[in-house]
Amino acid sequence: MMFAIDLINKDPELLPNITLGARILDTCSRDTYALEQSLTFVQALIEKDGSDVRCANGDPPIFAKPTKIVGVIGAAASSVSIMVANILRLFKIPQVSYASTAPELSDNTRYDFFSRVVPPDSYQAQAMMDIVTAMGWNYVSTLASEGNYGESGVEAFVQISRETSGVCIAQSQKIPREPKPGEFDKIISRLMETSNARAVIMFANEDDIRRILDAAKRNNQTGHFLWVGSDSWGSKISPVVGQEKVAEGAITILPKRASVDAFDRYFRSRSLSNNRRNVWFAEFWEENFNCKLGMHGKRPGSPKKCTGLEKVGRDSSYEQEGKVQFVMDAVYAMAHALHRMHRELCLGYPGLCPRMANIDGKELLSHIRAVNFNGSAGTPVVFNENGDAPGRYDIFQYQITNRSTAEYRVIGHWTNKLHLNLEAMQWRTGDPSLPPSVCSLPCRMGERKKVVKGVSCCWHCERCEGYHYQANEFVCELCPYEMRPDANRTGCQPIPIIKLEWHSPWAVVPVFISILGIAATTFAIITFVRYNDTPIVRASGREMSYVLLTGIFLCYAITFLMIAKPDVGVCSLRRIFLGLGMCFSYAALLTKTNRIHRIFEQGKKSVTAPCFISPASQLVITFSLISVQLLGVFVWFAVDPPHTFVDYGEQRTQDPGAARGVLKCDISDLSLICSLGYSILLMVTCTVYAIKTRGVPETFNEAKPIGFTMYTTCIIWLAFIPIFFGTSQSAERMYIQTTTLTISLSLSASVSLGMLYMPKVYVIIFHPEQNVPKRKRSFKAIVTAAAMSGKLAPKGGDRPNGEVKTELCESMETNSDFIN
Repeated sequence: MMFAIDLINKDPELLPNITLGARILDTCSRDTYALEQSLTFVQALIEKDGSDVRCANGDPPIFAKPTKIVGVIGAAASSVSIMVANILRLFKIPQVSYASTAPELSDNTRYDFFSRVVPPDSYQAQAMMDIVTAMGWNYVSTLASEGNYGESGVEAFVQISRETSGVCIAQSQKIPREPKPGEFDKIISRLMETSNARAVIMFANEDDIRRILDAAKRNNQTGHFLWVGSDSWGSKISPVVGQEKVAEGAITILPKRASVDAFDRYFRSRSLSNNRRNVWFAEFWEENFNCKLGMHGKRPGSPKKCTGLEKVGRDSSYEQEGKVQFVMDAVYAMAHALHRMHRELCLGYPGLCPRMANIDGKELLSHIRAVNFNGSAGTPVVFNENGDAPGRYDIFQYQITNRSTAEYRVIGHWTNKLHLNLEAMQWRTGDPSLPPSVCSLPCRMGERKKVVKGVSCCWHCERCEGYHYQANEFVCELCPYEMRPDANRTGCQPIPIIKLEWHSPWAVVPVFISILGIAATTFAIITFVRYNDTPIVRASGREMSYVLLTGIFLCYAITFLMIAKPDVGVCSLRRIFLGLGMCFSYAALLTKTNRIHRIFEQGKKSVTAPCFISPASQLVITFSLISVQLLGVFVWFAVDPPHTFVDYGEQRTQDPGAARGVLKCDISDLSLICSLGYSILLMVTCTVYAIKTRGVPETFNEAKPIGFTMYTTCIIWLAFIPIFFGTSQSAERMYIQTTTLTISLSLSASVSLGMLYMPKVYVIIFHPEQNVPKRKRSFKAIVTAAAMSGKLAPKGGDRPNGEVKTELCESMETNSDFIN
């Protein structure tokens, strides 16, 4: 301390024209004695009352005022500093300690005038926690020697672990002051009960460290435990002698210290003659040189007499005391604070100005807390809001080199923040990867942690199932409806959108049938157009045939619209033509069967022809029926304009990887029924008329082929209904329903084309000799002949095949000539 004061007084830049002095008292490392001594510091601040005291001559007493103290440096022991701080704070005297590390002195509400240039023990626990965190360990055990040091160190570590919630304590073991035989083996056994907690945090004395390492060696646990030792282990050799293998890899910490070379030169030059101001130096001299000063050295059996010519470091061993750096830093902190205060209050005034005659302790404290300078070891000296210096520790690892020599190697340092060189670390296994000390291994991607109750570092891994993804490490959440989990289940991705592709087998078959049907229908239309005036074409009812063939063509063509990629245009055409083809076909057939039925019903009553049997009338009736379908479609357009949507529910399988969104037109099953319902009603009505005209002679017109057509068509659509609606829950619903609908439409068209027009085309192309006109007869003759033919049906086979049919069909088409 005196060395530091001398340096400050010689420094022209620090407190110029001001000389520091000191009043140094011995605490004897006892808090009660220190309290008594500290009272001398505050005497100058206590006003003494002399009103009841008189001198012998009756004059009032004159009190000698002690020198006023502006600040206190010390003490070393925390218990002493605590006692002294309680007194000094009452008189607002700042105190700077160089060695007290008790965590409770950081309480700024109780020790608000206390500061220190050494880090509190809580920093050591924080440094060890940072090491554990940097190593990726979250499940550790603690081991403490019974007593204030070990227990408070572990308590600080446990408290930090609770606050950070990143490290769990598996066990907290305590080593008794007087351990019984086998006690250390029991401790190792208990630590092995939580074998996953390989890291052991140790706040223990040297002897306990040595014995716990020996117990681990006896129990064949060499290499299992990962030791993390406090500064009581540090870089000492004694705990690991003979136990290098079991201690290998141990990580220890030690407060960062530096030797002050200038003090070594100064102290080696001290002698009894040049250091008389130090009242304790003579006592040190006797102890250091093992001699006695004065008359005691002449007595027999007493140590030799000191000559005064001894030299420190020459005639005795000398090693700089570890607290020298911190003592000097404490003195310099007070000096720098006074310098700042002088510069602020005196404004360049040489020496002490009147404003510093009575220094305000609170103002001086604020300057102390604000100092920032490089200390005697070259490290910054600063204080936080609690008056604590930053923690500075060197971090060591005990390593065995290739030459089988063991040594402590510096692998990092801690200065309010951890700086660790992981590459410099070495482990017994030789594996460069960090050894684990965890309760549970990390969950894989797509798995959530189900934490064990009460132990946040232990968990079970549960996979996110179905359409859930890993939102965070603890929660699985459901993806939005239009999305599915990605491959790792760490997020969601859009569900692929599909449609019925042209190359799909579900599309190839309907398209192939439709192409054949369109080709056949086109051929039939061309044939009829080319032979438009021939008897067979005329007898078939040319106008109605073209309407019916148009409907058949539309039934085939709708296949391409049903397979095309849905958009607004395609969806609009689907609405229009989905039921229009069938409507064309069955409106025409219904008109034909109704005409036949009315002719023969009228023939039973009179020979007068019924109304509306002319071709023009038939067309009007047919298009009137078709207009109802078109009117319904236009109303549908107005109420619900066509649009597309993606149906994610149709192919939402249990396996999200197979899920698909189906691009569709907004035609629901109900809308489809309504669209086809009118055509099916026409079909059923036509079938009823076909049944009613089943008694018409087979040689008369098309009643029988129409009947067979309608019966077959009904069977097709009866089969369609269960297939279409029975697959509504199938994952292949889109394919099955589209294919079923298009094939049903194509088959219906094929039945009509095959039964009603292919025979006529065959006769026109291959038997033109049968396509000749027959003689015309009156309506009465036709009805009479038909009636007779019905009665003589068994003998009808004697006539040439098709002759009567052709004659009657042609006559029916031209019967209006006779009616007129």
